[in-house]
Parts: sequence; structure tokens; C-alpha cells
Amino acid sequence: SDLRQMLVTKSVENIQFLPFLTTDANNLSWLGYGCLKGDGTVVTVNAIGAALQTLYILVYLYYSPAKRPVLLQVLLLLAVVVTGYGYLTILVDSGTRLTHLGLFCSVFTISMYLSPLADLAKVVRSKSTRCLSFPLTITTFVASSSWTLYGLQLHDLYITVPNVPGIITSLVQFWLFQRYRPELDKPYSPLPA
Repeated sequence: SDLRQMLVTKSVENIQFLPFLTTDANNLSWLGYGCLKGDGTVVTVNAIGAALQTLYILVYLYYSPAKRPVLLQVLLLLAVVVTGYGYLTILVDSGTRLTHLGLFCSVFTISMYLSPLADLAKVVRSKSTRCLSFPLTITTFVASSSWTLYGLQLHDLYITVPNVPGIITSLVQFWLFQRYRPELDKPYSPLPA
């Protein structure tokens, strides 16, 4: 929906850039993990995810009036990816490379899934779910549940464990959507008839 909004309005107003960047970094990290492990499912899903996130970044950059900060953030991401690649290939022996990368991917994914907690406090204070996206909550729940089940099937804790917080935060968000229904979300009070 953010991409559609950027294309329709030809602006990036009210759209945050950081989620595109962090999701791209997450996809690239898991793509490396999938390649190192030889897991075609992880490779395919994250290659598609990285391509889509890169497309979102390019569209954001195109419509952004302040291109310099966006470019600096992208360059910082590339520097982190190159540094991580160098660390794993030069400083880490091949026997523990998968463990190091799996641990990094897990910590990064957990931090991404826990990031909505800041918004949850705002929702409770304001009794409004306006800052939450219901489609994103559904997508996060389905994705984190699917990856958890996939990780359990493979007995891969690096895939299983980091996706459990995604399930939990999604369930909390569903409860908030139930508790603070959209019709209570109006910024105005109706005039008496």
C-alpha cells in the first residue's frame, strides 16, 4: 500500500523510509543464510523480498524531495552488508560461518518484530489504532507463523526462534484492533442531530 500511495500521489509524504531499508537488510541477511545453508526456500523468498524492497527504495528515492539523506542511509546499509560479508568470509572460519550469520539474522529479525511495541504504547494511551496497519499485522502474523512452522520442520532454531515474537506482537495488535475498533478511531465527535 505504501508503494501504491507513492505512485498515486507522486510523493513520499507520511511514508517512513526506515522500514524499507531495514526490511531490505533483513532480506539480504536471510538470503546469505539461505545460500550458505543451501536452502532453496529461504533463498527464493528472500531474493524476491530483497528485490521488492529495493524497488520500494528506488521509488522512494525517486519521489523523495530530500535525496541526500535517503542516499546516505542506503550507502550505510551497503557498508553494513559489505562489512558483514567481509567479516564472515575473512574473519570467521567456514565451520562456524552459518552459526554466526544465523545468530545475526535471528537478532535482527527479533528487533524488527519487536519494533511495533513503541506504537503499541501510543495506541493504548490514545485508545486509537490509527498508527497501526491491519493488513501489515495480518501479513506479519501469516509470515512469522509460516517461518516458525518451517523452522520447526527443519529443526532450525535460527529460523524458528526469531519468528515467535512476530506471532506474539501480531496477536497483541489483533487484540488492540478488537479493543479499539475503527469506528472509535475518528478524530472528531459527531454533532447532535
